[in-house]
Amino acid sequence: MLGLQKQLGDVPTKKSTILSWALWDWGLQPFNTIIVTFIFTALYLTTEAFLPADVAAMADDHPAKEAALADLASGVGWGSTIAGLLILVLAPVLGQQADAQGRQKLWLGIGTVGTVLSMLALWFAEPAPAFFWFAVAMISAGTVLGEIAAVNSNALLVSIANPQNIGRISGLGWGFGYVGGVVALILVVVFYMGDWFGIPDDGGVPFRLIAVGCAVWAIVFCLPVFLKVPEPAPLGRPERRAGLLQSYVMLVRDVKALYRGSTTRNTFWFLLSSAVFRDGLAGVFAFGAIIASQVFGFGFIDIVVFGIAANLIAGVSTMIAGRWDDRFGPKAIIVAALAGMVISGLVVFFFAGAGQIVFWIFGLILCAFVGPAQSAGRSFLARVTPAGREGEIFGLYATTGRAASWMSAALWSLLISLTSATIFGVLGIVLVLLVGLLLVLPVKAAPRD
Repeated sequence: MLGLQKQLGDVPTKKSTILSWALWDWGLQPFNTIIVTFIFTALYLTTEAFLPADVAAMADDHPAKEAALADLASGVGWGSTIAGLLILVLAPVLGQQADAQGRQKLWLGIGTVGTVLSMLALWFAEPAPAFFWFAVAMISAGTVLGEIAAVNSNALLVSIANPQNIGRISGLGWGFGYVGGVVALILVVVFYMGDWFGIPDDGGVPFRLIAVGCAVWAIVFCLPVFLKVPEPAPLGRPERRAGLLQSYVMLVRDVKALYRGSTTRNTFWFLLSSAVFRDGLAGVFAFGAIIASQVFGFGFIDIVVFGIAANLIAGVSTMIAGRWDDRFGPKAIIVAALAGMVISGLVVFFFAGAGQIVFWIFGLILCAFVGPAQSAGRSFLARVTPAGREGEIFGLYATTGRAASWMSAALWSLLISLTSATIFGVLGIVLVLLVGLLLVLPVKAAPRD
């Protein structure tokens, strides 16, 4: 913890300040939970509402209609791919520049406001083919801007934590985001069960209004971080304040140095493998609801209940796996989780014809493995990080994760485009998880105390 101690110092922490920081995760989480994953994209954007009228009028099992719906699912994936590539290009160096210049709150504000505007713009995404790519573009823009904001929200930990409580405060923010997503889903259920409170359901108004509601939610709960959380002092070496192009040069140099170091090469290989499997984990949540809707015929309530169950199961399984991590080691948890996800994904693909019960069981099993793999990944890295280099290595951990954030989306879209069947997108996610598993197997296990 020596490097972290030097970076943080002995920082006094006020509860109101910590709460204000954690509320940012609570405020922006509905963008991911409601807009990207479970409601807007799965139950509105990738449905017949955005098909030409003659195609929408066809029977649900008509090949032309199934192919058209698959094209919508593929289109969402291509949007996510472009967003992932932009995140790869922009987020690492913008975060680096913000750290060096002490301007985290500025970039946090730019990212947050941009995400809010993207959600507000979805009000104009009327249910017609002409508006499909507009909605995809707004969601993709929100994804990029939200990630830029998240980079700087994480960096603000420096101003509110010390080495003794940084893990607890970080976990609080994670927990607030998780609970915020569940609460938002419950509110959507209330909205739906109340028959939209008299709002007409033609023109996609309820879904467009939900997007606006998520934006208002973000404005209310993200505001405290700008009022209560102090800006950290500039960090990093003076040369980190160089121009944007030079920032990329230094980033590549850091990665090369990690590979060449005799004590850090194992860390390098873990960073590489974790970048791949973490993108597979993200793909499970990003496209799971679309699979449930298009392939298994889940309705509105089915999707929402599945989303709540998935988040709760992921949270509980992560807490249980934390105990097993200490007993068996993080690599064992990662390997078991990835193997379980590959098997479950293949079952979903090959037995889709058996009906919804397949996805209820094995879709939730997939979600149960996501949290343990994420948690064990951080634990593994903490154990193999050389003393005094914590800040540097965990920064690279975040960077490499963003570098691979396009793979699942690209394979999802490519396989659907080639087959005109949404179910084949499952194989794209499974392939990324399998590659991540194969890459992590040769990595030396982390030492345990």
